[in-house]
Amino acid sequence: MDFITPPYLTQNVSVRRIMLQVLAALLPGITAYLWLLGPIILVQIGLATVTALVAEGLMLFARGKPLTLFLGDGSAVVTAWLIALAFPPLAPWWLVVVGTAFAIVVAKHLYGGLGQNPFNPAMIAFAVCIVSFPALMSQWPAIDSGSNFGDHLALILGQTPRLDALAGATPLDALKTALGLGEGQTSVAAITANRQVFGYLAGHGWEWVCLGYLVGGLWLGWRKIIGFSMPLAFLAGITVISGALWLWNPAGFADPLFHLFSGGTMLGAFFIVTDPVTACTTPRGKLIFGFSAGVLAYLIRVFGGYPDGVAFAVLLLNICAPVIDFYTQPPIFGKKK
Repeated sequence: MDFITPPYLTQNVSVRRIMLQVLAALLPGITAYLWLLGPIILVQIGLATVTALVAEGLMLFARGKPLTLFLGDGSAVVTAWLIALAFPPLAPWWLVVVGTAFAIVVAKHLYGGLGQNPFNPAMIAFAVCIVSFPALMSQWPAIDSGSNFGDHLALILGQTPRLDALAGATPLDALKTALGLGEGQTSVAAITANRQVFGYLAGHGWEWVCLGYLVGGLWLGWRKIIGFSMPLAFLAGITVISGALWLWNPAGFADPLFHLFSGGTMLGAFFIVTDPVTACTTPRGKLIFGFSAGVLAYLIRVFGGYPDGVAFAVLLLNICAPVIDFYTQPPIFGKKK
């Protein structure tokens, strides 16, 4: 009896191809950075990229792995770019180098390399550095300061002291601080009326950076590099809890649009939460993972001690991912659950 073999089709999919598309999707957000802050962000991206490739090469050599194959897959470069975009653009050069090296050596290779790491390497780097150096990780350049490239570079290289005229808090941190100092006597509307800091939506200029990440993320979804379930669940988690608290007390809590287009929300939704290695893999698990990460990110952002909570929320859900997957396994075909 002859068996008819179906015409199986193979797609031209590889780790390198996927990583290159992720890098391309980050370009709209980087372009907005360039427009707002000038080329200083490219310096940080370059520092992180070189550090990631050197650390990756050293670890591959120490583990006896082929350098050409793994150095060329682009995974280390994606981690480097995410670190550079998550860190403040005025972070000193050594902090970017230390964070990137820690992500590649400890968070990635000490767990077995690509596909074996239980935690998102970029978020590990951010969490370690903001806990160890909170002041340096909280200094961001003033918007429309692109003409100060020389001053920015001197700050990164440690050649000049950190000037308040060049470095300041993010809109998220500024809002939290103002509400804390007001002790209930200042409303969110009165604070955000300062358009120089808060703009018209979620921070003067920062809305465009988030919009760039949103455009890149939607393109990744259209290319089927990522699914939309986890990003939408993450954004829904932030929207639901921020909307509920805003409706309950609009004077004390910002509206959902502010939280959706500020901080690391869009970067986290489309480029961090969707990490296929450290997130959940079951259909229901992805929804639980994304929604829970969104809620937790908001709670840390508003009630915690850090200006943004995306990194800590994702890392905490990375811990829970195996358990969530275990209890959300779909039934085997042909059997009842």
